[in-house]
Amino acid sequence: MMTPLAAAWIVSTALSAGLVLLLMPLLRVYALARPNARSSHEQPTPQGGGIAVVAAALVTPLATLVMLGAPPAPALYASLAVAVILLAAIGAWDDIRPLPPGPRLIAQGACVTLLVVATPLAAPILPEGWPAGIEIAFAVLAGLWFVNLVNFMDGLDWITVAQMVPATAALALFGAAGVIDPLSALVAASLCGGLVGFAVFNKPVARLFLGDVGSLPIGLLVAWLLYVLAGQGHLVAALLIPLYSCADATITLVRRLLRRERIWEAHRTHFYQRATDRGFSAMQVSAHVFAANVALAGLAAATILAPGALVQGLALVAGATIVGLVLIRFAGSPFWRAHA
Repeated sequence: MMTPLAAAWIVSTALSAGLVLLLMPLLRVYALARPNARSSHEQPTPQGGGIAVVAAALVTPLATLVMLGAPPAPALYASLAVAVILLAAIGAWDDIRPLPPGPRLIAQGACVTLLVVATPLAAPILPEGWPAGIEIAFAVLAGLWFVNLVNFMDGLDWITVAQMVPATAALALFGAAGVIDPLSALVAASLCGGLVGFAVFNKPVARLFLGDVGSLPIGLLVAWLLYVLAGQGHLVAALLIPLYSCADATITLVRRLLRRERIWEAHRTHFYQRATDRGFSAMQVSAHVFAANVALAGLAAATILAPGALVQGLALVAGATIVGLVLIRFAGSPFWRAHA
């Protein structure tokens, strides 16, 4: 008998692909991304496929739980839906007419804060004795950074799929094992399915991009899922799952800050972008990223199955090693010495 998580994945995959087919004629007319000096594509390509992914990720879990007779807590689901839809609207606006960095960050911060405050945790994330306000502030800052880094890392065909499909699949499996709650597990399975449905159209050479309308709310959903996982006492697992994306984006940001560049402007200095400049195909880059994320998900699972300090420490070392090797391969030399 098919489990609710498997059914949600299948329905979300079909829903996402179907919505893309319905939206494609409009996106070709109104949402073309034209190549520029910082682009990884050579032809004008429609963007906005994220609308289908996000719609599938929001609708499928609610419908599944209602059909099972166990609707989610109204306040939590309403907060989740409002934050995701608002962030998608901000992304859509930014796709059409770029917003100034200040208002964009304020709006993103409001969405992240709404979701952090609305989400009950089973246990504190920070060590005992830290004030709750500090933990909320830390979670908001981490969530805001994650939302933006997912957007920064969405610059190549299939790369967001390669990053987020292993992450969401792992989180859905953790839900199947009872590690996270049913709503979170269904959101993870549905987001995974939505990305798979979109992947058909984003396969190199892509016929469709996510756009900010997709990358920003996808970042928010995954950040929320990681927050829920950390709040179940699995902070190390929550750190391991997105480690490649966080390392690539954070190291790149620090380098740009040190060079006194305008960090809010588009560029081509991420490790995955430099790999394509060195001759890697989009498929090769995404394959490296996918393999690294599968390995990181496996390490995260190991820390949940054996939650002792030794296993967690070894998993962090192994995860950092995997990520470091990928970054070195992409850069062509040790990343701490490589120049953009």
